[in-house]
Amino acid sequence: MFGKGMAKNSNSENPSVNIIGAGTVIEGDITTNGDMRIDGSLTGSINVKGKLVVGPSGTIEGEIICQNADISGTIKGKIGVAELLALKSSSKLTGDIITNKIAIEPGAAFSGSCSMGGVIKDIKGERTEKAELSEKTA
Repeated sequence: MFGKGMAKNSNSENPSVNIIGAGTVIEGDITTNGDMRIDGSLTGSINVKGKLVVGPSGTIEGEIICQNADISGTIKGKIGVAELLALKSSSKLTGDIITNKIAIEPGAAFSGSCSMGGVIKDIKGERTEKAELSEKTA
């Protein structure tokens, strides 16, 4: 019933969920292969292979790298999200965003720059070239 194969599969398919509770203050860098929820305060960089959730009382000051992010708290710094960044209505983000997709609820505060998609420089270059061509032909 509880064979070796069963235990191995449950650990590899269900990565751990790490929680920093409200009132907890951490200074330093965090790296995890699982998911992470922050309701406390982190000063430093964080690298999450899974999903990062920052609760309404959570604050992060530093660089963030993750697969997906669901932000309800406060972030000051650069954030890089491989897939989807969701800024909830209570979120306050000050810094630069690099993501594939973004969802911003009404009420969310964002100050900084945002780059989306795989190759941002090529997209801007194509738009500039098209604008120059239309000016020449028009």
